[in-house]
Amino acid sequence: MNLHGVRAIFGFEMARMRRTLMQSVASPVLSTSLYFIVFGAAIGSRVEQIDGIGYGAFIVPGLIMMAILTQSVSNGAFGIYMPKFSGTIYELLSAPVSATEIMLGYVGAATCKSVILGLLMLGTARLFVDFHIAHPLWMLAFLVLTSITFSLLGFILGVWADSFEKLQVVPLMLVQPLAFLGGTFYSIHMLAAPWQQVALFNPVVYLVSGFRWAFFGVADVAVGWSLAITLAFLLVCLAVVAWIFRTGYKIRA
Repeated sequence: MNLHGVRAIFGFEMARMRRTLMQSVASPVLSTSLYFIVFGAAIGSRVEQIDGIGYGAFIVPGLIMMAILTQSVSNGAFGIYMPKFSGTIYELLSAPVSATEIMLGYVGAATCKSVILGLLMLGTARLFVDFHIAHPLWMLAFLVLTSITFSLLGFILGVWADSFEKLQVVPLMLVQPLAFLGGTFYSIHMLAAPWQQVALFNPVVYLVSGFRWAFFGVADVAVGWSLAITLAFLLVCLAVVAWIFRTGYKIRA
């Protein structure tokens, strides 16, 4: 394992985060804070409790998860897309680093950014609503697993995209709508019977449900299913990344 190569890629990506603090940190934290103000403080004061939890606290895990999904995909995609766009990807491929080490560098940095962002949002949420975390270790586990999984998805998107417009297709047209419909602002048990079953086909429901369980001990679906779906999606993304480097899809061509 060429740890020096992994550290070089990881350090470069983390340095980019420091250079763009307003865009990569301040902007998503501010946007999520506005959600807390509008939905948690304003609307939450007029909404009854959900599963015995105040509405302002109930939406905290969903809002953090929604931000993590979109930011993980964006960070993972942009990290690998820029070397392709500038042509430096060939220098990277000719360097003494393996496909695994390249993936560890880029995906590790995207994951680290997302985890930091999630913890910052968690601290920001305490300024607006009062809540407790029933299972802090499980909360951190779901946060890290989700960040890794969607950073891998972003890595795949960055390899596939051949324009900046395509980089926005999956986050805006797929990830964000699924996050809004994945129980971020409500429990799926509040839906009419047919739509409850339809919602179970949305993978984000399992992510939000597991993350919410770690906070409050209540969930829309069994925690085991949430963990299994997350791990299954992670394995699928790993398999796709392995195929990309084995075939050279849109990297060597």
